[in-house]
This record gives sequence, C-alpha cells and structure tokens, in this order.
Amino acid sequence: MFLQFFTALRDAQVPVSLREYLTLMEAVDADLAEHSVENFYYLSRTALVKDERNLDKFDRVFGTVFKGLENLLDAMEKAEIPEEWLRKLAEKYLTEEEKKEIEAMGWDKLMETLKKRLEEQKGRHQGGNKWIGTAGTSPFGAYGYNPEGVRIGQEKNRNNRAVKVWDRREFKDLDGNVELGIRNIKVALRRLRKFARTGAPDELDLDTTIRETANHGYLDVHMRPERRNAVKVLVFFDIGGSMDSHVAQVEELFSAAKSEFKHMEYFYFHNCLYEGVWKQNKRRFTDRTPTWDVLHKYPHDYKVVFVGDASMSPYEIMVPGGSVEHVNEEPGSVWLDRVIRTYPHTVWLNPVAQKHWDYSESTTIIRRIFSERMYPITIEGLESAMKELVR
Repeated sequence: MFLQFFTALRDAQVPVSLREYLTLMEAVDADLAEHSVENFYYLSRTALVKDERNLDKFDRVFGTVFKGLENLLDAMEKAEIPEEWLRKLAEKYLTEEEKKEIEAMGWDKLMETLKKRLEEQKGRHQGGNKWIGTAGTSPFGAYGYNPEGVRIGQEKNRNNRAVKVWDRREFKDLDGNVELGIRNIKVALRRLRKFARTGAPDELDLDTTIRETANHGYLDVHMRPERRNAVKVLVFFDIGGSMDSHVAQVEELFSAAKSEFKHMEYFYFHNCLYEGVWKQNKRRFTDRTPTWDVLHKYPHDYKVVFVGDASMSPYEIMVPGGSVEHVNEEPGSVWLDRVIRTYPHTVWLNPVAQKHWDYSESTTIIRRIFSERMYPITIEGLESAMKELVR
C-alpha cells in the first residue's frame, strides 16, 4: 500500500525521492502517526512534499490511494490496512450495554458481517440499526458507533476536522499555473532576497560572543545589525483602461510587494511609459514626475518591474504622438529602452493569461523590447521573474 502511494506520487509528477520515502517509513515504524489517518496525512505530506505547488497534487494522490480507508470493500480487496487505522471517534454515543454488544462481536466477525452487508445492501439507507447508512446505530454507519468502527460514505465529518482534508483540496490555488492570492504572491516574491546587515548593532551575535568569551576567559558580548532584505525594487504600474479588469489582482500584488520589500518605490503610467509618471492617479495631469528624474534618482542596482496587460494600439509604443492622453514627443519604445539600459534587471508582469499573448500585436512588441522577459502573474510566472531579477 505504501509503495503504491510512492509510485502514484511519482506518476503525478510530485518529485519524491527514495530517501524521503524511506524516511517516511522510518517515521511510521517509530509510530509518529500514532495509527491515525489524519496524522499520517500530515506526516507524509511533511516528509514527501518540498514545494507548495505540489500540495494539491499530493492531496489528490492521497485521496485516491487511501480511499480504502473510507470504502472498506475496496480496502479489503487491495490492501491489508491496520485495524487501528480504521478506528474513529464516536459521534453518536450509545449506552454502555450497546457498546459492549458491538465490542463482543470482535474485529474478524465485524469485518465479515460488514462485507456481507456491503454485498446485500441496495441503494442508500437512512437510519436504522442494520444496514450501512448515514445515521442510526449500525456499527458500520458514517454516524453510528463502533469502537472498531469503519466510516463509510461520509463526505465530511461534523467537527470539520482534517480526516478528509485531502478531499477538500485546500491547496488547489497553489498550482503553478493559477492566479495568486496575497499569501502566495509573498511566497513567490521571497525568492527575490539579498540579505545584508545594516544599521545599528542591536542583535546579539551569539556565535561570536561564545567564541570571544572562550578566548578571553570572561563574558565578551558582541552585537551585530539585524539581517534585512537589501534588495531595492522599482515598480511601474499600468493603470486605467483595460487594466480596470485586473485591479483586484494588481492590488494583491502591490500589497504583497510592499510587505516583502523594505526598499520599494512605485509609479503609475497608462498603457506605455512616456516622459512622465505619477504617484496619485487623481493628480496624474497636475502632479507628474519626469521619467528622466526617476532614471537619475534611483541607481542602476534597483530591480525594475513593469506591471501591465500590454494591451494598446501599436502606435502608442512605436510612434511619436501615439499616446491616447497627450502628445508624446518620443515613442514609448524609446522610454522603455532607456529604462532597460539603465536597469539591467528589468521584467514585465502581465495579468493576462499567457495563452492569449500572441493575439495582441502590442504584447508581442513589448515582449520583443524586453527580450522575452515577460511573465504571467502566476506562481510559476512570478518565480521565473524573480529568478531573472537575481540573475
């Protein structure tokens, strides 16, 4: 049964090594799962899954391989499952006399009777004390009582615990091709990290303190600055027009980025970058910052990220005066090229699904200007963008 679990994970493209599988078996032998299906789920997930993107695949494989824990007839035919694994907490308490009657039946007799009833039963049964149903006092029911009880056909338990957590697939939004929430964006952005110790020495340097104390023979306390993410990020957000349909997603990205990067500056533009950007959209025509000032103020070690759908008329990129808001003296492509030459680490994040990019001529032009450094706002897209920025 465990070997089938291992091979099923490999077949589902979950990268599980033999060493990790053997470690899990050692943990099971050490009774770390305590004969609990729920505990074994968390134990195996911890031992076998190294990347959050594979958690949903793991849940689906777990639910398929160990479905015998909820369909006993299949389990008895396919695998020898330990008796303790099939025990469950009573959800409908019976009298002591009723419990003793069930306990007197014994495990072997209980299994034999269960198999017979599975073969005899036709359709769903509600209540009663003989057939396997969803209520009543049958020792086999989903809500019945048996100290050696078997849960059959229950979609979820009443206490909302994790006995069926793998069927709930709480991690399905972590798949590498889906759009992100704030939490997942933070996880992806953390790949863009470069720690440095700067500022006041207000953190105890334990290793140095121990070493110097041993060398000198007296307590020699050493302090050091706290490690902080030293990466500096400059973000340009496309705002308005076709980007209105992506506001929620971009807001999540902005919120996650602000919490992850201590040194982050941002500006807004519309459709394509021109000679001016702004901080407040309602003052976009009265309080602009010249793009030249931005290029001169922030040094070339900043990581630059453009966020936009790249959906516009090609004239807005390639032709002077092509902007839909003002008469631009220079094409947007000139300004984009200046940014790319000033900042070697520059990428474009596109909220539009990647499969639609080829249908937009302007998107193709932007991709060419950025040397194909355009990425979708998915887990895999953000991770690839972060890897490009730290290259």
